[in-house]
Amino acid sequence: MATELEEKLIEEELGYPIRLSEQVRAAVDEANLFKLECSEVGKQVDRVSQMLRTMTRFASTAQFLYDRPIRRVTAEVSKNLERALTLVRKCKRRSVLRRVVTIVSAADFRKVQSFLESSVGDMRWLLSIFDTENGGAGGGGINLSLPPIASNDPILSWVWSFVATLQMSQLPEKIEAANELASFARDNDRNKKIIVEEGGVPPLLKLLKDGASLEAQIAATAAIYNLANDQERVRAIVNELGVQIIVQVLSDSPMVVQTQAARLVARMAEYDTIAQEDFARENVIRPLVTLLSFETFVDDHKDQSSKQSFHSIVQINKQMEKKTLTRPNSRPYSNSNSNSNYYHYYYHSNEGSSRAGQHRRERENEKPEVKLSLKISCAGALWMLAKGSVLNSRRITETKGLLCLAKLVEKEEGELQYNCLMTIMEITAAAESNADLRRSSFRINSPAAKAVVEQLLRVIRELDNPILQVPAIKSIGSLARTFPARETWVINPLVTQLSHRNPDVAAEAAISLGKFACLDNFLCVEHSKTIIEYNGVPQLMRMLRANERTQWHGLILLCYLAIHAGNSEALEQARVLTALEGADRTVVAQHPELRELVSKAIDHLNLYRVGVQSQMHSFVP
Repeated sequence: MATELEEKLIEEELGYPIRLSEQVRAAVDEANLFKLECSEVGKQVDRVSQMLRTMTRFASTAQFLYDRPIRRVTAEVSKNLERALTLVRKCKRRSVLRRVVTIVSAADFRKVQSFLESSVGDMRWLLSIFDTENGGAGGGGINLSLPPIASNDPILSWVWSFVATLQMSQLPEKIEAANELASFARDNDRNKKIIVEEGGVPPLLKLLKDGASLEAQIAATAAIYNLANDQERVRAIVNELGVQIIVQVLSDSPMVVQTQAARLVARMAEYDTIAQEDFARENVIRPLVTLLSFETFVDDHKDQSSKQSFHSIVQINKQMEKKTLTRPNSRPYSNSNSNSNYYHYYYHSNEGSSRAGQHRRERENEKPEVKLSLKISCAGALWMLAKGSVLNSRRITETKGLLCLAKLVEKEEGELQYNCLMTIMEITAAAESNADLRRSSFRINSPAAKAVVEQLLRVIRELDNPILQVPAIKSIGSLARTFPARETWVINPLVTQLSHRNPDVAAEAAISLGKFACLDNFLCVEHSKTIIEYNGVPQLMRMLRANERTQWHGLILLCYLAIHAGNSEALEQARVLTALEGADRTVVAQHPELRELVSKAIDHLNLYRVGVQSQMHSFVP
């Protein structure tokens, strides 16, 4: 409903051209020259004035009012009335000098009459889209006729008509209008900009929030999704409280709508960090993890339940119910190591309402492809929320999201598996940059961390797919500082990938191993020896003959090995010193930033070589 201030502003906006029309009528009555032409101008102005008064009455009584076209048309009408007033006033005989200096021609009247005809057409169109009786937006129809004001830009008038329909029509017409806006927004960025500028976002969000029908929510979500591929437009959605509405829809809607809402979360978080932060602040991560974990641990729960006595199951359920009643706002996490107990409790504590329970029953009966689509969307949303955000990554780990992601990487394939791997990659990247997150979420004795690492290594070893292997390798590299020296089983799969036929996989393996062997890693010496033990040196030597990116990262890792394990026979047998000296003349010339590292590695190898030679001479008889 329009506020009193808005109504007042619209009435004032309409009042100005009405006063102008009255002044034109008075000037027509006083005209002494071109009386016939002035009379024709007066007739057109009267028509415009009548329509302005009709629009004013409607604006003052309408429950919902879409004011964008009113303001634009009224401003154009006012300009044309000002032109008419200026012309007619020139036709009043006042003195001989006035007659001499005032030159008015028939062409001037034709021009003004043309402007006034456009104003009549604009006002007729404006009234038609608010007409409650003859098929306008207010009467249950979409008006696709073109007013003169939009003759050179028909998209503008169509957007006006669709938005007015969204605000004032019945549900079927609202759905049609939302679908049309979604189609327009899909076409090009200019259409998107017009829709946002002309106030299309608020009624779309309202249609989504009201949940009047499944079709309406899908149409609204599709339109908003198509708009949200630009930071400025995403910010416009955020400013209209879109984040809160989308989170509510995600938490309490049918599965098809939840899928679209999750896609929208991912899209907005991808393009705007403010939206990314706002979604997390509205606790969107919790429902996303809940939906992603739906049915993921069912088999585990059944297996564990079959091993327990009936009495123990009853006791667990009683404890969970007690926690739910006494701590409704607390985090619903069990301290038990049982994954199935956690998810059993999670659902009991978060779906207590009858409506949520109803939606869960509907989810259980949905088709497998619908469930899969929802999980893909939720995983994609978590990926975009975690991207570049330590805080959001921490929130995902605090909702036991790591365990769920690891399980899906193990069980699923295709896009869902990929999205889960990318989410893990972003979380581990955040952990690499934040020691607190690394210590809290990736402890060696953490079941979730173990599950994640096991699945990452399985992907690296068993799935010969670079698209999946690259994020898995990056994730292990990001966790390099969490592994103790005895965890050599983590390094072996990475060393194996140094000889992968795909140069990107080989390069990423070298980068990740470099994080184990670099100076920043407290265990760099032990890890360097392990890399050499797993036969990493010959593979790195081959990398020096590959493409520039692979050569670059292979050279860096080789330098680390030389610096931390320069007394290794494997380095001498592979003639690493000679290779580094050659690289110092070729590669370093193109990349001066490597000069210091390569020089340091050469010095270490030379020191060892000199030491060995002196020892040999000392034993000569």
